[in-house]
Amino acid sequence: MFGYINANRKELNETDDKTYQAFYCGLCRQLKVEAGVKGQMLLNYDMTFLTILLTGLYELENREEKFLCPIHPTKKKMAYVNEATEYAAAMDVALSYHSLKDDYNDDGSKIKGAMARALQKDYNRICVKYPRQTKAIEEYIRKLSEAEKANETNLDLVAGYTGEVLSVIFNWKQDVWSKDLETMGFYMGKFIYIMDAYEDMSRDDKNGSYNPLLNMVDEDCRNFETCMKSNLTSLMSECAKSFERMPILLHAEILRNILYSGVWTRYEYLHLKEKKARSTRSE
Repeated sequence: MFGYINANRKELNETDDKTYQAFYCGLCRQLKVEAGVKGQMLLNYDMTFLTILLTGLYELENREEKFLCPIHPTKKKMAYVNEATEYAAAMDVALSYHSLKDDYNDDGSKIKGAMARALQKDYNRICVKYPRQTKAIEEYIRKLSEAEKANETNLDLVAGYTGEVLSVIFNWKQDVWSKDLETMGFYMGKFIYIMDAYEDMSRDDKNGSYNPLLNMVDEDCRNFETCMKSNLTSLMSECAKSFERMPILLHAEILRNILYSGVWTRYEYLHLKEKKARSTRSE
């Protein structure tokens, strides 16, 4: 489900692009610390955003680590690692563990089941360190599973479950910034859920899988598409409002790039893909 909160790399200047890549690489390296090589397979853009957000808000000092990447072995890379990186990596593992476990229960995928079992010890360790967050994740998975079994059609309710869990995860230190971080996490979580459901509509319709958006599609799709864009825009507007209320100067332009531009790159790609498909069908 996660992976929609990425940067628009084309719009970043050279310095900010290198900084963003260094945080991305730092998260990848920290995932290896948390869960070995298997942990690096869980790398996603959403937790990179959280790392940069918390780094900027709390003005954290990075440890700069030069390393050789197995995927790009010809030149040394730079990675930024700090407390926020460690926290985001732990949350990534916790979320991924339950996602894999839930997918295994749903479709019986042996690969996902094996991956979930491989993360069990890592997850247990994270539970001890972050009981508030892991409890929220477990409650989230339970609510989502119940909604799917009941074929819940209330999109706002179901998307709100993802919002609730991210509001807890964003609220790292439970301090003066809790309200704004929780609000941002809540609306971003809803955005992620709806974007994921939007992208999976065709597949879910074909497979008969649960997707609350399938009940909303009108015959010509025009009203539906207008509703989707309006809903997603409103959610990201609330995220941006929360961000602008916080006194973030460090890496602020990278964060604005993600909130105002990057989050739409996947949406625009899906529309371009559908446009090309329609063009091919009409030929």
